[in-house]
Amino acid sequence: MNKKVPLWLTILLVIFPLAIGAVWLTGMKSTQNRLTAPSHDPIPSKSDFPSLSSIVSKVAPAVVNISTVRVVRGPGPVFKYFFGPFEEGDPFKEFFERFFGDIPQREFRQKSLGSGFIISKDGYILTNNHVVEKATEIRVRLLNKEQFEAKVIGRDPKTDIALIKIKANHSLSAATLGDSDALRVGDWVIAIGNPFGLGHTVTVGIISAKERIIGAGPYDNFLQTDAAINPGNSGGPLVNLEGEVVGINTAIVAQAQGIGFAIPINMAKYILSQLKERGKVMRGWLGVMIQEVTPEIAHALGLKEVKGALVADVTPGSPADKADIRRGDVIIEYNGKKIEEMNELPRLVANTPVGKSVPIKIWRNGKIKQLTVKVGELEEKVAKGERRYAPQDLGLKVEELTPYLAQRLGVKRIHGVVITYVVQGSPAHEAGLSRGDIILKINRHPIEDLNDYQDIINSAKPGDTLLFLIERREGTLFVALKVPKD
Repeated sequence: MNKKVPLWLTILLVIFPLAIGAVWLTGMKSTQNRLTAPSHDPIPSKSDFPSLSSIVSKVAPAVVNISTVRVVRGPGPVFKYFFGPFEEGDPFKEFFERFFGDIPQREFRQKSLGSGFIISKDGYILTNNHVVEKATEIRVRLLNKEQFEAKVIGRDPKTDIALIKIKANHSLSAATLGDSDALRVGDWVIAIGNPFGLGHTVTVGIISAKERIIGAGPYDNFLQTDAAINPGNSGGPLVNLEGEVVGINTAIVAQAQGIGFAIPINMAKYILSQLKERGKVMRGWLGVMIQEVTPEIAHALGLKEVKGALVADVTPGSPADKADIRRGDVIIEYNGKKIEEMNELPRLVANTPVGKSVPIKIWRNGKIKQLTVKVGELEEKVAKGERRYAPQDLGLKVEELTPYLAQRLGVKRIHGVVITYVVQGSPAHEAGLSRGDIILKINRHPIEDLNDYQDIINSAKPGDTLLFLIERREGTLFVALKVPKD
């Protein structure tokens, strides 16, 4: 006997499978979307990349093109055509002068191009020192094609910064100076300048690195950027996305692409008032010769970290000498700032007001000691003698110094122990001295004669680090030599 199925059950049996299928299909689609969709945010739309035109239009009126004329002396065009220009030390130059006399010279007007930017409405302009150095004529052209004669207000060759001024009968557009210390690696920047004389040109990139040392001067502290910088960009502004100048475009690596350097604007801010008032910069001075702390030197001195600036020599009567800073001390902190790298110390000292007393922490004989030094003024004659030493070569074969040997080697001392020979490729050559270097101390023990030298060398064990203090020319420096293992 057939039973009649209730209507509600029939509806339930039809709808339930359909509902289950719909839920399953929805889940599959959601899973597929999760598998195919990127794990990061959706691809930005065009509106997420705003134009930089508003920033450029804000800064560009303050950017100027600078053309200069220098008077230089050199061989005439006919001579250069047949013989080419001679450089100092060229052996053919000496040959020509010996047989034909002096090379005919004449004066030339040499033209060059650069950039700059106005920093005040009354016409003060920041640029590079090398753009206007030795220039007899300086012309400035604005964005609106107006041209003016400019005069140099002040120059600082050590940082390659110069301040010039023009006189206009109207108020000028001035750039806003930002904070270069606030920059982070990866921040966007814009370079504006006059590359290859093409006039106002804009390039964009990022800050690639900070505090770069490229050997341009004693206070290197460059921003590195991949924003294109070319000849003629020198002195132009490097601008952040707020339209503030954060750097002065200065140098390029000729054999590379995407590597340019700019002076941090905060460095320019510090010397700007001095350039305005006195035309030059007055800097602080300690009176020490310093060198890098290498892992070998740190080990020999008992330093736990490879940091600080090692004092290789102290100028007698200098602020450092009066503060009891000694040869062999490692300056690990200056005026509350820890010295991570040797090159940081000269910048900190230079930026210290003359006459100010500052605390210094040093590492001496395995202990930290705090001193106070009254900073003096760096003069040009002192600057020439205040050199920074990197690790130098060390020697191996020595002799006792005699008056005859001193004369032959060209050294002023007439007693002690002197390097007379270096074995090529030996451990001493890899960390060795050059001929004529005088050994003053090894591991803080004075070396007066060959017996002192041999006693120290014979007591050294394989793997030991020997810390040499040597005299070279007019200065002294430390060098660490690791005794090779058997």
